[in-house]
Amino acid sequence: MDVLQRPSIPEDAVQYQLFLVHPESSEAEAHERFLQQILQNILAELAPLLVQYIWQHQPFNLRYHPEKGDVPAHLGGVTEFGDNVEDEWFIVYLLKHITRTFSDIAAVVCDNDGQFLLIEAAEHLPKWLDPDSSENRVFLYRGELHILPNRTHSGEAGWPRDSVPTVAQALEVLHSHTESCLAKQPICAALTKRLDGYPDKIQQNFHRAHCYVPAGIAVVLSKSPDLIAPAVSAFYLRDPVDLQACRTFHTFTPDTRVMTSVKFTHCLYAQLQQQSFVPDRRSGFTLPVHSHPQYRAHELGMKLAHGFEILCSKSGQSSSEKEASVSSNPLWRGFLDSLKKNGYFKVGKSFPAIQNPGQEMLKVLEDTSYSLEDLKNQEAHLPPEDSDAWLDISPQELERLLEERGGRGVSDGTCKTAQPDEEVQEEEAGYSLIAVTQGMKNFINAMSSHEGAEIPSSCLAQPFSFDPDAVTSALDRLLGSKDEELDSDDFEDDDEEDDNDVDEDEGVQNCESQEQAGAEALDNLRKYMDEMDQELQSTNIGRSFTLNNRVSLHRCCLSCARNLEEIQPLDVDLNLVSNLLESLASQAGLAGPASNLLQSLGIHIPPDADQS
Repeated sequence: MDVLQRPSIPEDAVQYQLFLVHPESSEAEAHERFLQQILQNILAELAPLLVQYIWQHQPFNLRYHPEKGDVPAHLGGVTEFGDNVEDEWFIVYLLKHITRTFSDIAAVVCDNDGQFLLIEAAEHLPKWLDPDSSENRVFLYRGELHILPNRTHSGEAGWPRDSVPTVAQALEVLHSHTESCLAKQPICAALTKRLDGYPDKIQQNFHRAHCYVPAGIAVVLSKSPDLIAPAVSAFYLRDPVDLQACRTFHTFTPDTRVMTSVKFTHCLYAQLQQQSFVPDRRSGFTLPVHSHPQYRAHELGMKLAHGFEILCSKSGQSSSEKEASVSSNPLWRGFLDSLKKNGYFKVGKSFPAIQNPGQEMLKVLEDTSYSLEDLKNQEAHLPPEDSDAWLDISPQELERLLEERGGRGVSDGTCKTAQPDEEVQEEEAGYSLIAVTQGMKNFINAMSSHEGAEIPSSCLAQPFSFDPDAVTSALDRLLGSKDEELDSDDFEDDDEEDDNDVDEDEGVQNCESQEQAGAEALDNLRKYMDEMDQELQSTNIGRSFTLNNRVSLHRCCLSCARNLEEIQPLDVDLNLVSNLLESLASQAGLAGPASNLLQSLGIHIPPDADQS
């Protein structure tokens, strides 16, 4: 399918589809009944996991989709996860759980970035697998990641990379050659590592904090804890029009405030905690001084009250009133009958989403009776708050996380807190002049293409070790004499080798023509170098290079290139290291080209101790 013709997925949303790998019946109605039954079984299986989860924006939802074009009938849905990317990965865990429990189901999942499961394991993918060749090839099946292999010869399992299989064709290959389609162990390991901790991670992602909120909010959250998400989002995404409803509070008045324990997700708590906000004086919300032991509880409660009030102000008239006013219109009744006649409402049940959180809050308040005195009595029995130290991250922890995400984390996946002496040793272990020069050479010599330069795999997999004797020897070699020198003869030798690398079957004439072409190219290169030398002769660029054998700079005039036997070779390694260190120093500890390149090569330069 052409990229431009693919259905677009909203930003910060994930799309998922569940297909029958080998449907028993080709009849559409029987196929639909079977999928509807599977849907009910899936809902029952996932209920214990979903009932305790708080979604950032939209919940996981499945419904029946009839056959359309070359896409078979299936179960599917789209969930907008907003700022909480953990919702997306929880859905991946759910899909793995579904395909493991229901062995005849295969799942496809993607977002606006495409196959994000492959992105997670990008360092381990085969070269032929790219965004264009991965369409309809990647499935979650029997709890594991499966990729249709590249078929290069007839009779092999898989599908040719230069064509895109239909979903039905891909499912047939997956069914017939399941073992061959199973992703390689490093790819599966990368996905398993990303999902490590589920389902226990659901509880670990919660944060419980004390909040001083109006009594109505405490009651609503005790009945519907998931309403915390739209309330925080309403405050987080507020605009001046929304705040007009908060000049005077009508639903959640500040004079009824009580202390209660509120359950957030980490993302929701961070959004609420990190925003600075001063309430309108007319609102009635006042905050104690910052030194007050319950200042944070008052501030969080004030922000939550604004979010809840904004949602209730947007609830408008009740749903029954809206339905009555609309359904009485004969035009609407005719339109509704037309939709029913054409099967528009032939969809399965799905997980319910909060369509109008403000109305739901008002309904909870209407159906629930509570006593302000009882709520105040409960303040003495609140569970302790969770520590929010996870909001603060040290530079060392950030570095560790970046290394893990870059594929250079601790091999066993454990988190180790380094002591100060160990941190110094780790910094020294990653820094040596040999590592810098060899890493740069490997990077320059690595194969690249029009898609960009690739980091040599050795730089990612094997960290450099620190050997004092090797560094001393390297310094002597860098600053002292070298047996190997680079001059123009090397260029001639390389060209001669290239010219002589000709197949013996091509004949003498082709050999001579290539030698002539190589000689002409070398002659043109020498002319170009002569012209460049003449242009640079009037500059001081020659003084910026360090020469081998400690030769004084005045003997390194570029114009002496014609007298190759007299020119002293440049110390390439020392110049490379010097220029890189100068570039690092100019970055003043901030991110920049030199540090980014060295870190991508697995080379960690310690901070400059010489502030001069």
